[in-house]
Amino acid sequence: MDDKKRKRRRPEPSSDDETRLPFKNRLKPDSIILESLHDLLRTHSASSSNSKTLTLTELSLASTCREVTDLSLPSVQSAIESQILKIAHSILSGHGFSFDVPSRSAANQLYVAELDRIVLKDKTSLRPYANISTVRKSTITTRILQLIHQLCSKNIHVTKRDLFYTDVKLFQDQTQSDSVLDDVSCMLGCTRSSLNVIAAEKGVVVGRLIFSDNGDMIDCTKMGMGGKAIPPNIDRVGDMQSDALFILLVEKDAAYIRLAEDRFYNRFPCIIVTAKGQPDVATRLFLRKMKMELKLPVLALVDSDPYGLKILSVYGCGSKNMSYDSANLTTPDIKWLGIRPSDLDKYKIPEQCRLPMTEQDIKTGKDLLEEDFVKKNPGWVEELTLMVKTKQKAEIQALSTFGFQYLSEVYLPLKLQQRDWL
Repeated sequence: MDDKKRKRRRPEPSSDDETRLPFKNRLKPDSIILESLHDLLRTHSASSSNSKTLTLTELSLASTCREVTDLSLPSVQSAIESQILKIAHSILSGHGFSFDVPSRSAANQLYVAELDRIVLKDKTSLRPYANISTVRKSTITTRILQLIHQLCSKNIHVTKRDLFYTDVKLFQDQTQSDSVLDDVSCMLGCTRSSLNVIAAEKGVVVGRLIFSDNGDMIDCTKMGMGGKAIPPNIDRVGDMQSDALFILLVEKDAAYIRLAEDRFYNRFPCIIVTAKGQPDVATRLFLRKMKMELKLPVLALVDSDPYGLKILSVYGCGSKNMSYDSANLTTPDIKWLGIRPSDLDKYKIPEQCRLPMTEQDIKTGKDLLEEDFVKKNPGWVEELTLMVKTKQKAEIQALSTFGFQYLSEVYLPLKLQQRDWL
């Protein structure tokens, strides 16, 4: 009876365990790792409460920059009508038909270190109808404005795909209607979500999070292995509640499924979110909302390649394509947890699980080293320099060489225990 009452202890790791699961014997009890996570949360909460969120208007920048804001539907309608009246006046006064469109080219982007995000400068370009090189794009712009005005009048949402199919012969390719949609958002000075055009559901979330979705309460611990699809309309989301200690941002769907099936969020209270590759607008908005409302630190798990770091930078600093809305789409102070180039040797990833970098990979890595948002973080520079020097990359799934659950059972717990993030 006495033996039965005794608490079960973890068996001492054998040399066989260490061979099959490298570094497992370095893991401390979960209670110690959890205390480390509580320290992270306390530190994050203290820094969040002491730091003031700066805005563009509070900075004395050499360049004038533009940002968009959330507008009501009547305000969007009014802005469209003002654009059309301006064009009509231009035609009647003999100056022709043209749009003055904010330039979203790379030359018109600016990284602001104080804000740690990319913003759009104020350069614009004319898009005249009476010009063979711009006549088609001017027509697409007019059509998009018309469709957005209809959506505002009816107060309904459509996907970008729906928008494309309203005039396939004119748009020809969805990338063209998508690009002009961003131009229109810039022209009107509103966020893309203010236009009532949304992307199809892509991102998913699972773990210690409860929130309301259009009035329905969603418990993300009871959504199964697949998790809850992130609503494409962020306005539907509210009443966020959580007892998590951190948010784990995962690049790949495969790693997300592994962590969800292993219920990693119960062992180490967290919220796990992924956009399954390139970040979509809804996932970026949702991540920011969680970070700001729940006051939780964000740790990122991405592939050890230049594209993994680019994806991480889009979440943290914004994308150049949508720099005009970076204030709403970026999540500040994301920590790079893994997989980092230095981890390949540190965790003894076998050579057969590493991939040689292509010439394009190396070029992308070198280009990233020239970016101001990378230069600001010495740890990122060191890791990226190592990657380019060794010309090796690896996916998160490379850890599966030690077992399918090595990621959740050893790698991540050890990373959290050692507070090994940048």
